This record gives sequence, C-alpha cells and structure tokens, in this order.
Amino acid sequence: MKAKASDWYKTIWTLDIKQQSWVEDTAAQVDFLLRHLQLPRGARILDLACGFGRHALLLARQGFSVVGADITTDYVADAQKSATEMQLPNAQFLCSDIRDLRFQAEFDLVLNLADGAIGYLENDAENLKLFDVISAALKPGGRHVMDIINGDYADRHFPMRNWEVGEKALALSEFDWDKERRIMLFGGADIPYGVPAVMPVIGEGDPTRLYTQAEIQEIWRTRHMRLDAAFAGFTDAPANPDAMQMVVFSTKL
Repeated sequence: MKAKASDWYKTIWTLDIKQQSWVEDTAAQVDFLLRHLQLPRGARILDLACGFGRHALLLARQGFSVVGADITTDYVADAQKSATEMQLPNAQFLCSDIRDLRFQAEFDLVLNLADGAIGYLENDAENLKLFDVISAALKPGGRHVMDIINGDYADRHFPMRNWEVGEKALALSEFDWDKERRIMLFGGADIPYGVPAVMPVIGEGDPTRLYTQAEIQEIWRTRHMRLDAAFAGFTDAPANPDAMQMVVFSTKL
C-alpha cells in the first residue's frame, strides 16, 4: 500500500462510519469501562476524537457530564443533534483539533477510543502533543483510557489481512508495517449485504504511529501519569503480543 498524505486524518471521515461492524460493540465497551473505572457520581468526562458521539452519548445517558471533541464538522453536528434528541444537556460537543484544546485539570476521565487519534498526526513530535493535552486536562487522580492497536502485535503479525462479520456488512482490512518507523498503513473496504458485491481495491493506507505498552509507560512517566493496566481489547485478559487491540488504563499523579 501507498501511504496517504500526512494530513489524511482531517478529511477522510464521513457518517458512513455508522455502518461499520465495530460500531455495534459500543454499548459493551461502555459497560466494560464503567465496570473497571467505578466513576464517582457526577464525574466529568472528556472524549477525544469522539466521532459522532457514540460513547459520549451513552455515558451522558448514565448521568455523567461529557464533553466530546472531534475535528470532523459532520460528526460534531450529528453528535449534538443526537444529544438534543435524547434530551441530554449534560453532553456537549466541540469541533476542534485536539492539539488546540486548553483544558487544565478539569476532568475525572479522558478517553481516546477506537484509536482516539493516537498516532494519527504528521510526525512523532505532533503525536506526543496529544499526550500533553490528555495529561493537562485531567484532575490529579483522574483516569485515562486509550483503545489502540498494540505495537507489539504489529511486530509479530503484520503485514496481514483481516475480515470481520457485522450485522450490515463484511469489513475487510489490510495492515502493512514499517517496523523501523513504527508506522502502520491501514486500508479497508466494506461489502454490504443484499447488493451485488464489487471487487475492493485498497491502494492507499492511513499512516498511524503505533505504540507498545512499554512506550506508553515511558511517555506517561514524563507527564506525571502512571500506567495502571493494559487489557487485550475490551476483555479482562492482559494485553499481549497476540492480541491486536490494547486498552490501557492510566492515572494522573
């Protein structure tokens, strides 16, 4: 695959993402978070790269005060529309590049789910700015959760192809790996059910900087954060090099 331009993350997103198979897991993921975090009543939550608000809206419905931020205008408009329709005044949404956020010790929990833009930016220096924003936004003792692809898994298994069966479509994915630069190229195609299939062509991939658990731990150490636990996706099993997804729980010291 050929890498897309370095600012790919600014322009590719559409509301068609609602049809993706992994969106179907949203409620189970929120349940997992609440079970492990035991958030206090009235906790304030910041959902970074929140998309169309699928996690934020469910958390607001649980009574938490939620702020979602995303760079895609259509996502933010759709999320705010949903919050109004669901009568959730405790859910607010901002259209912003995450790097431009200036929250200071305001949140009990910060989320970066479904990558949450971790590793999406133009180079390592820009990617590290997201970790600065996260640390700054958290109150002392506040928690952070990120859901990312495990760099250790990429070292062991990439390049590879994958497919996932959803209720509405078959999702095909392809992963290339630049081990030296720690950059994954991701390309995908969806084959919806009930219509004639068209041969997918995956010519370009989204370049994403992947991190290992050890790298995340060191990044947090220099930002007054502590890595508490890492799970193999939204399961209770520990993260490991044979589990693609890694859900990392950390605390602001």
